This record gives sequence, structure tokens and C-alpha cells, in this order.
Amino acid sequence: MKLIDSILTQSASIAAVRRDIHAHPELCFQEVRTAEVVAQQLIAWGIAVHRGMGTTGVVGIVHGRDGGACGRGIGLRADMDALPMQEFNQFAHASTHAGKMHACGHDGHTAMLLAAAQHLAKHRNFDGTVYLIFQPAEEGGGGAREMIRDGLFDKFPMQAVFGMHNWPGSAVGTFAVSAGPVMASSNEFKITVRGKGSHAALPHNGIDPVPVACQMVQGFQTVITRNKKPVDAGVISVTMIHAGEATNVVPDSCQLQGTVRTFTLEVLDLIEKRMREIAEHTCAAFGATCEFEFSRNYPPTVNSAAEADFARKVMAGIVGADQVFAQEPTMGAEDFAYMLQAKPGAYCFISNGDGAHREMGHGGGPCMLHNPSYDFNDDLIPLGGTYWVELATQWLAAPPPVSA
Repeated sequence: MKLIDSILTQSASIAAVRRDIHAHPELCFQEVRTAEVVAQQLIAWGIAVHRGMGTTGVVGIVHGRDGGACGRGIGLRADMDALPMQEFNQFAHASTHAGKMHACGHDGHTAMLLAAAQHLAKHRNFDGTVYLIFQPAEEGGGGAREMIRDGLFDKFPMQAVFGMHNWPGSAVGTFAVSAGPVMASSNEFKITVRGKGSHAALPHNGIDPVPVACQMVQGFQTVITRNKKPVDAGVISVTMIHAGEATNVVPDSCQLQGTVRTFTLEVLDLIEKRMREIAEHTCAAFGATCEFEFSRNYPPTVNSAAEADFARKVMAGIVGADQVFAQEPTMGAEDFAYMLQAKPGAYCFISNGDGAHREMGHGGGPCMLHNPSYDFNDDLIPLGGTYWVELATQWLAAPPPVSA
């Protein structure tokens, strides 16, 4: 493994910053303290800072030895927000805020980019500009979208943008990256079936919305098995059914809620259309009516081919080609997708290990994402920082790639 010496030397101090952020988690669009910690670190290293983008986002601007005159720019993105959940860990850097926790490693993502920022600012052995994007509100707030709306790509002209997420369960020292879809779109639906209430002993006097809703749930699965192509990925999950207040009353209404995940917008269009048709026609068949709401949240995260291949080569130069794996697509969602809709780039995974790095006082559960016993592995800081530096400097030195 070829780590940059200066990043390795400073990794303990960056880890201390990471643990401080972990102990003071902030939810989406509330990352005021975290943004201030990031900004002050960047300023101390002589990096120009733009604050308040997308509400609490921070962008650091590192010009190379040419002062950025060549016009080439690359964006490196880390997310900063925590999750609304209680931490089970009781080690020294556990959350000090009840009901808030860095259970996805965004504190570590911030730390890895800070490690790279310190090295880039000190050496500046490249031409062009590196934009350090510290993004708020990845966990459901669409912070990437808000930064773009605030002019991220207009104010900071970059030709490509890259992101990285830690991935528990795989050995430290390995990466994964692939071209094409790597994370799914995230969408929510709410369907209210309107019937006619009655006494439970006299159901013929009403229109029971519950069997209508049950028929609907079964019908939705035919969209997956009979409407879309079998080779196209898609998931419909009805996760909530709410109806009734008493055992002897047929309710007036029944509400269904859940999520839809796809890797392409074409499949998403098909699923939304067919779900609406099934909901409306099923209700009509039973004499009921429905209100159908479908909210599109995050689009699929799709890596461009040239940038994914470039990232793979950079990783191979650090850890060896045999330690860089194909990125198995996951039905989880990521708002970095908005950035990849606007610019070529790639989103990769860096392995977080099996949880053995956790200190005494960790919770009893596994060290998995969104688990109350999770903690980021600080051994990743020099590796992730090295990857960011090598990616940026090599990308800026290479001829502009042809994106697919």
C-alpha cells in the first residue's frame, strides 16, 4: 500500500477532528458547528473558503502552482450530516446529543477529505484547481441538489466530480468502483383508499377499504414480475398499512405507504404509471376511490465510464489492482446522484473493515451502516486522503477523458 507520508504523519490529528465531529452530530441542514470546524481547518491551511452553499455547505478552493490559470477543475465531495438515531456506543467520542448519531460515517468522509486538503494546500504540485465540497443533508435532505441550486457548478467550474463512501464488511485496504448504476433511485408513495364505513357485523352496508388495499398490494408485485423486463432491477416495498380504530367498525379509509427503488428513470416511469393504474382501477372495481401520491426523492447514482475507469487505475496504484473490486450495485440511495447528473464523475466505496477497530464501550450490534453500534474506522483516513490527492493530481495532469 502506497500511502502519502505527510498524510500518514498527520492522520492522528485528523482522527481527533473526526472524533470531535462524531461526538457532536448535527442533522441535515443543521451542520452549523460541523461546517465551522471544517472551515476553520481549511482557513488554517491557507485554503480559500466559501460558506453557506446549500444552507450549511462549505467549499474549499485549492489552486495549483499555476494559480488555476489552466482552467481545469475537479470536485471532491464529502457529506457532513448525521442521522436521527440514538447511539449505543459508550466510548469517549460517542455522541453527546441524544437522538443524533454519526451512524453512516459522514464524520469519516469529512475527515478523509480534510486529510487530502491539508496535503494539497501545502504542496500544490499540480496545475488547475481542486474544489473541496463539504456537503450538508445527504440523509434525506437532498443537500447535493441544494448546493447545485445555489450555483455550485457555476461558481466553481469543474469538469468532473467524485464521491466516496465507506463500506463495512470488507477488508480495510480495498476499494470498489464500477461504471454505470451503483446506487438506486429512492422514491416514496402514499395511497389512501376511500371506502364507506359500516358496522363490522353489517359489512354489506359499506365499502370495506381493507380488502381493496390488500388486493392492491398483491397487484403491485405483478409490476415487478410481469410488467418490467426481468433483467431490469426494481423493488416495490409496501412498508406501512394503516386502517381502523375499533375492532367492530369497518373503517372509511385505509392508507398504504412505502418505497420504490430502481436503477433507471425509464423503469421508474413504468412502475409509477402501473402502480397508479392498479390503484385506481382496483378501487373502481370495488366501488371505492383512491388518492395516489408518488414522490421522487433521489435519482439513481450512475458513474460515467471514463471517470470510473480513471478512479480504478488510481486505486490500483495505491493498493494494487487485486484489491480494487467491481462495485456491486445496491438498492440504497445517495444524493451524489444529482452531481453525477450535472457532471461526469464516479462514486466509489472504501472498505471500513469488520468492526474490530471499535474501542471498548462499543454497542453490542454489528458495525454496519445506520446501526447504533457503528463507528468509522480511523485507519481509513490516510488511505482515503491518499486516494483523494492522487485522484485529483493525476486527473488534473492527464488529458481530459472522454466520458460515456
